[in-house]
Amino acid sequence: MIGAQKDVLDLACGYGEFINNISARSKTAIDINPDAPKYLNSDVRFVMTPATDLAPIESDSLDIAFTSNFLEHLPNKECCDQVIGEILRVLRPGGRFVIMGPNIRYAYREYWDFYDHYLPLSHLSLEEGLKKSGFEVVRNVPRFLPYTMKSSLPTAGFLISAYLKMPFAWRFFGKQFLVVGQKPAR
Repeated sequence: MIGAQKDVLDLACGYGEFINNISARSKTAIDINPDAPKYLNSDVRFVMTPATDLAPIESDSLDIAFTSNFLEHLPNKECCDQVIGEILRVLRPGGRFVIMGPNIRYAYREYWDFYDHYLPLSHLSLEEGLKKSGFEVVRNVPRFLPYTMKSSLPTAGFLISAYLKMPFAWRFFGKQFLVVGQKPAR
C-alpha cells in the first residue's frame, strides 16, 4: 500500500513504529513530542510541528501520508478538518492519506477508557469528512485491526502477518478502521 519509491509522511509518528519499518524514497515524520527524534532511524527527516500546521512541508510534495490512532486525540471536528486540509495540501495529485484508528461504532465501550480520546469517529464519519475536504475515498474497511494489541492474545509478528492475510477474521476481531483517501488528479 505504501511503495518503496514513494515520498512518505508519518503524521503523529510517536516512536517511529511505522516510519522506521517501511521502505520509501524519502521519509518524513511529524510530531509535537521533542523526544520523538531519539527513536527515529537516521533516514527519517523529523519535523516538530502540530498536525494542523504543516507549513514546513512543501505543497504537492508527498505521495503518501499515514496516521494511526491519532485523529481521536484531536479536540474537535474543526481541528480534524484542519489536519485533513493540511494533508490534502502536501499530497501530490493522486497521493493517498492512509488512516487507521478506533472505530467508535465497534469500540464504543472501551473507547472512552482513554482519558485523551476526544473525537469519536467511525469509518463512515471519517469518509464523510475526507470527502467534504476534497478527498476521494478509495478504500474503507470498517473492521481492520483489533482495538488494542495489549491483550492476552499473542502478538508475534508471524501471527499479525497471518491475521492480515485473513480478512474474514477482521469482522470478528477488528475494532479499528482503515480508510484511504486519495487527492484527486488535477
